Amino acid sequence: MIQYLLAFLAGGTLTLTAVAFEVNGFTLLSRVATLFPVVSWVSYLFIADSVGGEAAVSKHALFVMFGTLVAWVPYMLIIYYFAPKIGAHKAIALGMGVFFILALLFAALYKD
Repeated sequence: MIQYLLAFLAGGTLTLTAVAFEVNGFTLLSRVATLFPVVSWVSYLFIADSVGGEAAVSKHALFVMFGTLVAWVPYMLIIYYFAPKIGAHKAIALGMGVFFILALLFAALYKD
């Protein structure tokens, strides 16, 4: 249970750090913090300690790399294109919807 709490705190801390850097004018640090793969980092720590260990992490990393191209890139392109046109909140919501659909399709069709 303590591992889950630590994972939650790590993710929240990095998110808060990225926002704090941006708000305080440290754009470069905010960008680097935002790019940090916190979900995969914390997940892989847990997966490595589970059944399958290193091999499971390796297989999962390949899945995530391909999934990034299929779901994450379109998500970011939607936010980039639509934020100035419909506002950031609506663009993010639209991007998340598209991301979720593409991620589900990819996960269902992916064969390792």
